Amino acid sequence: MTPDLIATALDELAARDADIARALESVGYPEPRNREPGFVTFLNIIIGQQVSVHAAAAIRGRLIDALDPSTPKQFLALNDDALRAIGLSRRKIEYCRLLAQDIESGAFEPDRLPEFDDEQVMLQITARKGLGRWSAEVYMLFVLGRCDTWPADDLAVQVAVQRIKGLDQRPNRATMDDVAESWRPWRGVAALLFWHHYNNAAL
Repeated sequence: MTPDLIATALDELAARDADIARALESVGYPEPRNREPGFVTFLNIIIGQQVSVHAAAAIRGRLIDALDPSTPKQFLALNDDALRAIGLSRRKIEYCRLLAQDIESGAFEPDRLPEFDDEQVMLQITARKGLGRWSAEVYMLFVLGRCDTWPADDLAVQVAVQRIKGLDQRPNRATMDDVAESWRPWRGVAALLFWHHYNNAAL
């Protein structure tokens, strides 16, 4: 995604939805969150699960320092003691090793994901242990640039939607899907605004 595309999409949504218009006026346009395709981004997604942003960043930094080059083969060359010292839990070591093995064997080919439609991408990614629906949505949005990907289970997006729409409680996925229906084909760009709003709006 480019800044111009984000601005065009959000201007269109703001013209349709007064709540989005107010949110955009409050926090401004979000920056793109583009990520490089492939193994390292999937590692980063796994590392970020159920830990704080700061802890995840520290682990990622140590892992990148240990991987030279940052390939599945190099990851598989690190033993469990080294990975635990980097900060990976036993379960995340398992997930990352399985991912690396799948890529090395050709069972999973991230480079081919752009060829597939959204449903096929979702199936390809969620077939990997440790990568669920949210992981697939993040990859589709930040790497593949699928502008209508809607990460409805993301806590920050839910909280931002609750604030912006004045809802009494944090919405579940069904409510999120209903609220976002009118934002097609730009629901993913709306999510960028909601992350931006969550991090920057005055409470």
